[in-house]
Amino acid sequence: MRGTRRLGFGLGLGLALAIASGAGLFWYQRQAQAPERWQGYAEADFVKVGPTQQGLLTEVDVARGDAVKEGTLLFAQDEAPDRAARDQAARQLNQAREQLANLEAASKPTEIEQAQANLAEARATLERVKNDLDRGEFLVKSGTVTQQTLDQRRADFRSASARVTALEAALAQARAPMGRSREIDAQRAAVQAAQAALDMAEWRLSQRRVTAPVAARVADVLARPGETMAAGAPVVSLLPPTNIFVRFFVPERDFAKLHLGDRVAIACDSCPPDLTGTVSFVSPQAEYTPPVIYSDEARAKLVFMIEARPPAHRASTLNPGQPVTVQTLTADQASNQAATP
Repeated sequence: MRGTRRLGFGLGLGLALAIASGAGLFWYQRQAQAPERWQGYAEADFVKVGPTQQGLLTEVDVARGDAVKEGTLLFAQDEAPDRAARDQAARQLNQAREQLANLEAASKPTEIEQAQANLAEARATLERVKNDLDRGEFLVKSGTVTQQTLDQRRADFRSASARVTALEAALAQARAPMGRSREIDAQRAAVQAAQAALDMAEWRLSQRRVTAPVAARVADVLARPGETMAAGAPVVSLLPPTNIFVRFFVPERDFAKLHLGDRVAIACDSCPPDLTGTVSFVSPQAEYTPPVIYSDEARAKLVFMIEARPPAHRASTLNPGQPVTVQTLTADQASNQAATP
């Protein structure tokens, strides 16, 4: 009886040891398969919008936390100086155009009509003198007309022909532009310069009202009406949802596991369970662990900074400064991501 009990005790102990060994092996395998986790935080690239030129800030049309669309008015500056410059440039352009039109125009209609009448009279005189010359050439043979009279008629014909030629040139001149070709070319250049000055004045005026370059949330308002802003000084800070990313730190021993373009899983208290990101930056230099890394366990002193960007339509689930945990995708996560269109 006592031997039977010993045998049963030995079998039970062996079974317990086998079960414990199997459980330990299972736990070890699960731990070996579990991906590494790294601590980090959400970060963002803010778009700081400022004026392109110095001026007095007259209005700010947004407040911190507002959601704005692309093209929404953010703020405006005093337009009075630029509006006056625009009006002056417009008047100078009109003046240059009028001067060009005057150089390109012909003489007055009455002057052209007078030149036409003078030419018609000269042609009639030429025709009469030509007939007298023809009769003189015929009558000189019979002695009815002297040689002296014939010579005079020939001189009159040459004079009348020259007058017709001169009056034809005068009529052509009256019909031609008043300015010379070089004067016209120079004035055309002046018109182009005046147009460029007007375009610049209109652009400067349009820059006094600044709109949102992208759809975003107003992260901060950095200036108030009444302040004189320098060119480029930020007035409004915008946070586009697509500019949110995750920054985390990887120990040197895990650095070779991550590469540009790799997909990683992102976890936080309010993140959806399937949130992922794509590694967009890997620091080429090592650095020491930051004093605040949102870590609940000891970390290696030498780490590499890595950034990952979630999909654009899901980036808004993160807030800058929010602590996150990053890890490589598990087999199930990778297959789910591959199946997602």
